[in-house]
Amino acid sequence: MRGIVFFLSVLLLTGLTSCDDSQIYVTGKVGEILVVCDDAIWDSHIRNELDSGLTQFIMPYFPDVTTFELIHRNPRTFNGPIKRHRNILFLSVNPKDTEGVVRYEENVWANRQTVVRLEGRDKNHLLQIVKSKIDKIHDQFDLKEWSRIRKYFAEQQDENINNKLATFFKIHLDLPYGSKIVAKRNNFFRIEIPEASRPIEFVGSGQQDMGTIYSGIMVYQYPFIDSSQLEFTPLMRARDTMLKYNVPHETYGLYMGTQYNEFVHPEYSMDLNYNGSIEGVEVRGMFVFKGRYKHSTGGAFWSFHFVHPKTNKVLCISGYVDAPSTTSWTHALREIQAVWKSVTLL
Repeated sequence: MRGIVFFLSVLLLTGLTSCDDSQIYVTGKVGEILVVCDDAIWDSHIRNELDSGLTQFIMPYFPDVTTFELIHRNPRTFNGPIKRHRNILFLSVNPKDTEGVVRYEENVWANRQTVVRLEGRDKNHLLQIVKSKIDKIHDQFDLKEWSRIRKYFAEQQDENINNKLATFFKIHLDLPYGSKIVAKRNNFFRIEIPEASRPIEFVGSGQQDMGTIYSGIMVYQYPFIDSSQLEFTPLMRARDTMLKYNVPHETYGLYMGTQYNEFVHPEYSMDLNYNGSIEGVEVRGMFVFKGRYKHSTGGAFWSFHFVHPKTNKVLCISGYVDAPSTTSWTHALREIQAVWKSVTLL
């Protein structure tokens, strides 16, 4: 097979083939990729590669949370508002194109839209292109998903919260408008994220289900002594201590803690904030309310830990999502990711 021509095409908003109105925003749910291709392509082995490559699990959450879900649309019916979908993947066959095409585009029919086009000379060639590029395609959609949310939050800032974060922690976060500080100490803030920042969920009966997802951000800090504090065990020990004294349950004697069950054991890795200026430790896991003879319900958390060079303190931004297992957690978790990714130093 001849080499695949790989090139990046970022279309400007003023281009003839791109969106010329910055106020036309994307449609579709967070965590969806619209796949536009003929039925013959969708019903082939290509779909299996797309499923395995694009619907990756965000570990270790339970119930399972995937990075994306795929929805299919035939090119003949790709018209109207569906063109403004946030994430679109085009797959096509062109016998004249012997080398193949992988092209990335932005803002084609809507602001902050991501479009990827793959083309092969036949289905087998297209399958090989998908296999070789699927990881990069996933990473591109993944980056754009949380970046889109962060930019949206950044446009609607609350100066009161920003000023308090600057005073106590010397940081800035892009939080959704309507967020509120519900607990505050010199070394600990808990900030609730408004329900209005997410779309209304529709449950099995078709009724609107408001208020079933509760989420927020905790910001806390403690003195930095040495780099061993950023290793898994001391990091989690400090987290559990902070939660015990700062996040009580409404039931007396219960407080938020971390689940260490082997099936949902926290995932630990190095990561960066959105612009690469802060390197730290990312931890994903499940929390539970504990402290009595039996534990209460819990949910998911996603945190980012680093040493603030100006305050010489270990600083943590830890988001949490508390929701029924029957409700999708994808949007709420992506909001948490967008917030901790947004952190900058002051």
